[in-house]
Amino acid sequence: MQLRRTLALGVTSLALLATGTVGVSAQGTTIRIGSDNFYESKLVGEIYAQVLEANGWTVDRQLGLGSRAERNPVFQGGQVDLVPEYVGSGLGYYTLAEGASEELAALTVTGDGATNAANLQQALTLAEVDATVLGISAGEDTNAAVVRADTAAELGLTKMSDLTAVQAELTWGIPPDCASNPLCKGALEAYGITYPPADLVELAACDAPIADALNGNAVDFAWLCSTQPQIAQYGFVVLEDDLDTQPAENMAPIVRNDFLATAGIDAAALGAILDPFSAALTTEVLTEMGVKVAVDQQDIEDVAAEFIAAIQLPAGTPAASPAS
Repeated sequence: MQLRRTLALGVTSLALLATGTVGVSAQGTTIRIGSDNFYESKLVGEIYAQVLEANGWTVDRQLGLGSRAERNPVFQGGQVDLVPEYVGSGLGYYTLAEGASEELAALTVTGDGATNAANLQQALTLAEVDATVLGISAGEDTNAAVVRADTAAELGLTKMSDLTAVQAELTWGIPPDCASNPLCKGALEAYGITYPPADLVELAACDAPIADALNGNAVDFAWLCSTQPQIAQYGFVVLEDDLDTQPAENMAPIVRNDFLATAGIDAAALGAILDPFSAALTTEVLTEMGVKVAVDQQDIEDVAAEFIAAIQLPAGTPAASPAS
């Protein structure tokens, strides 16, 4: 943990160089940051936490809350104030859900991150979630349908539509929340795959256990994340999503507006703190940090601090704190 503390001092120094001040005292105000329960979501949540701490904020970390189906109600219920979100899946959570209103269903989940972020903001408003989507990351991490190389060669699998004819021959590694996630269940059914599959193992998506299960022949298909380092490490084959069922998945912080009001800071000021770091989260950087966490077993806190310390903030970047 000493590395994190040392590098966090470097973040404060960057803020001071950019602005000459750390801003108004944050005494008495705590921001509660949550995340999903897989490494990348926790890592990005930790990045947000360290950046805000370096700018004078007090942070209560509630990382690893669960899948979106578990984390979102905690956020909507006001138990956490800010979460990292994948804008495509976050949008689909509202617009593709069973029983979504006509207005919500009309908001399109697309292959463009900026469009998804704008539509997600509209979806939050329509769903009466009083929150703001801040700036998106430069890179993205999409949902990836993955098989072992030997399975791909034996069954002639190169794209997801190839799975339809051989679905009964496979053991499926599927996230537990797939039934309530239209980008999981809906995508499989779009390819004519019966849900739930007859031979099903439920494992959290985008985490090491599902990748290890695929590598160890416990499952033959798995939902991973496209930046997940085990794809290259184990030589997995990512199947082409030939029906374009998966959206652009740039990341963005989402913050509750009631927290902003209580803290005495507006969304633009908070975005000015976090957006430069989101802009530095390219797909390559997300993949490299994933290797450090998931393969090299480095602490998330240290990987986050190393990333932050490498960012060169532009002159004039504000270092704002909530009003005391």
